[in-house]
Amino acid sequence: MSAHAKICGLTTPDALDAALAGGAAFVGAVMFPKSPRHIEPLHAATLFERARGRARIVAVTVDADDALLTEIALILKPDLIQLHGSETRERAERVRLLTGAGIIKVLPVRTHEDFAEAEAWEPFADHLMFDAKPPEGAALPGGVGARFDWVLLADRAFRHPWFVAGGLTPDNVGEAIRISGAPLVDVSSGVESAPGVKDPALVTAFLEAVRSA
Repeated sequence: MSAHAKICGLTTPDALDAALAGGAAFVGAVMFPKSPRHIEPLHAATLFERARGRARIVAVTVDADDALLTEIALILKPDLIQLHGSETRERAERVRLLTGAGIIKVLPVRTHEDFAEAEAWEPFADHLMFDAKPPEGAALPGGVGARFDWVLLADRAFRHPWFVAGGLTPDNVGEAIRISGAPLVDVSSGVESAPGVKDPALVTAFLEAVRSA
């Protein structure tokens, strides 16, 4: 059975339509002003309405406060909230109660030791996402094209379907799936022509590569 893909950081109808046409299982809206992919909840709601019922809508947040999460829940009504900051497990429970959405928790990894958090997080997240640790001093927690050694995930078992992310492209996602065994993959910068600018042709190529893996 092939993996399923999430196309993250979508901001335009053309890119979203390419994701939906290609069979993306998840589509993501980034709500973090420091990101070149940032989109306001009202803009996201208008754009992503065409995805409802066709793919799971994910709101990507970084240590968001209750006010922003309430706005996202009321306006966008996402299926899932992605926690990409330093959120605790207690905070994840609060987010779930506040928004009514499921939880994706991003865990940055570089070595075997970085997986210690995964077991503790499993009861609190619908999906874990393993992403490369950003470079020292980076302003963004992800979306910087960094990757980690996929062998670190080989033969690991988790309670729920999990994502591999970080540095994925149409050219390497098949290898990432084969090495890591990931049931889910996430891409953002790897399908862009410039930071924050999704290329529909690259989105299509990525999804084709996932299907062929």
